[in-house]
Amino acid sequence: MTMLRSLAFAAGVAAALSVARANAQVVWSLPSAYPTDNFHTENLRLFAQDVAVATGGKLTITLHPGALLFSATAIKTAVRIGQVQAGEVLLSLHESEDPIFGIDVVPFLAVSYEDARKLWEASRQAIEARFASQGMIVLFAVPWPPQGLYSTREINSVADFKDVSLRAYNRATQRLAELLGAYPVMVQAADLPQALATGLIKTFMTSSATGYDSKAWEHMRYFYDTRAWIPKNVVFANRAAFDALDAPTRAAVLKAAATAQARGWKTSEEKNKWYIEQLAAHGMKVLPPGASLKAGLENVGNQLTEEWLEKASGDGRTVVAAYKK
Repeated sequence: MTMLRSLAFAAGVAAALSVARANAQVVWSLPSAYPTDNFHTENLRLFAQDVAVATGGKLTITLHPGALLFSATAIKTAVRIGQVQAGEVLLSLHESEDPIFGIDVVPFLAVSYEDARKLWEASRQAIEARFASQGMIVLFAVPWPPQGLYSTREINSVADFKDVSLRAYNRATQRLAELLGAYPVMVQAADLPQALATGLIKTFMTSSATGYDSKAWEHMRYFYDTRAWIPKNVVFANRAAFDALDAPTRAAVLKAAATAQARGWKTSEEKNKWYIEQLAAHGMKVLPPGASLKAGLENVGNQLTEEWLEKASGDGRTVVAAYKK
């Protein structure tokens, strides 16, 4: 009888532990490099809320914006080695690691949201495979508004870049500065306001969103809507952490990710117009690039495209061919 009671007790404990594990709350950390009021961060916050609601609080995602937990360049490694469970990065930050990560910053390859969406669809499988080989899973991607040119002075042609300090934030923009004859200065988004305030850079190419976040009008006079490229942020998770979730929770994360991607693309396009209006409202001269400047930038873009295709080899050419098909 004692043995039966012991077996019953053991079975009860096992059942209780099983229920406890099923109901245990899991907390993920998700660092990002962008300000709390940036639309990417707002989208991440909604993503986290959707996950919490869908899982009944079983999975809580804690955001760490503003590069406070990790710098922009350190986030991917932190997720890969399991220091945090998820993260958001500008994909092209890691182009030196693998050229495919820089496909969306090839100048003038994709200059509209429709083109950017097609490029993501063409390249997503290759990008996901790279993350998978490093023990991570891509959840979703959201584009920045098209890249425009900010300057302290009027820019009429590429000759006006000679010996001028130009902000770079990845290998592609560093190479762009070199080809323009400018002096590249590596500055990540979180450090851009300080670089502007100290006069470290005199010109830079970035989105209307980053220009707004950094209050570019306080130091820049001109914004040229060059629409040079449309880079993306990717949100991803450590594969082991993802696989440790139960099946319903994994499904909820993927569903929330799909919703966040659709919402993020829509928001990016809608807010681009508003951001540009804000630049003008704060006194910046918002202009289209002149014919000479546009032609010069496109020539540089063609050279950068060929250089990228050479680095990316067959894999990159396959993706570009699928995109252009």
